[in-house]
Amino acid sequence: MPIKIADDLPARRTLEAEGVMVMREADAVRQDIRPLRIALLNLMPNKISTETQLARLLGATPLQVELTLVRISDHVSRNTSADHMASFYRPWSDVRDERFDGFIITGAPVETLPFEEVSYWDELRAIFDWTQTHVHRSLSICWAAQAALHHFHGVEKHALARKAFGVFRHRNHVPSSPWMRGFSDDFCVPVSRWSEVRREDIPDGRGLQLLADSVESGLCLIGDPGRGFLHMFNHLEYDTRTLADEYARDGARQLPAHYFPGDDPAQPPQNHWRSHAHLLFGNWINEMYQTAPFDLGAVGQQPVLTAA
Repeated sequence: MPIKIADDLPARRTLEAEGVMVMREADAVRQDIRPLRIALLNLMPNKISTETQLARLLGATPLQVELTLVRISDHVSRNTSADHMASFYRPWSDVRDERFDGFIITGAPVETLPFEEVSYWDELRAIFDWTQTHVHRSLSICWAAQAALHHFHGVEKHALARKAFGVFRHRNHVPSSPWMRGFSDDFCVPVSRWSEVRREDIPDGRGLQLLADSVESGLCLIGDPGRGFLHMFNHLEYDTRTLADEYARDGARQLPAHYFPGDDPAQPPQNHWRSHAHLLFGNWINEMYQTAPFDLGAVGQQPVLTAA
């Protein structure tokens, strides 16, 4: 089944050219089926690239997905046009009374700031709490994963002296996890961040489960079933050339590790993580589909949990 996105969203042309099934809004209305409602709170600077990357993965499963793009209510994007934001994004204040099967929160270029100094921290904290009553399953990525663990469990993040940057091998610690089904014992993941959460800081007795990590780059995936969250500190959603674009944007100051063949930036990188990206998102969607109530109004009816 296809993914339903706005007819004029730039990602549509890219996905259609790749053969991803994309449903037009008028056609979706005629189908007698309840799609999975998934919202994306996109905090990344290049919003169009991130929309495309995540829509590609969400649209690759047999289930019909309706994607809603969400933004922080009072935050103005400096890297994406106002027309694009007005045309395709809804402020969270407008969707807070709605319910979703899934909710994704991306990373953001604020890793060097203390959480409390991020301009939209208060609203993001409200969004985290809102997921406990209005969302069935949530996925946090990179900085958002650090922020969610800090909000719900009091876990601190640590600044890195050198950016964790490259494609690193990771170990699959729980192959039986619904999120890790089909994963290899080890697999490659793109990493790009200036801070980290450390394994020794993960509290015991809170139901947090280490799913995958790397000897070189640290934590990657943590399950938080009590909160309905999967936390991913890295970027399985990245395109083949995303790290190359970041390398060029940063003035070629730090070569991404294990990325360019022979560590030669003149050579085109090869994608060693695409299949596991599809596996992770397919597993996340399947787990959501198997456990979500058919009646959207029943989503999030579990007891409200408060932050640590």
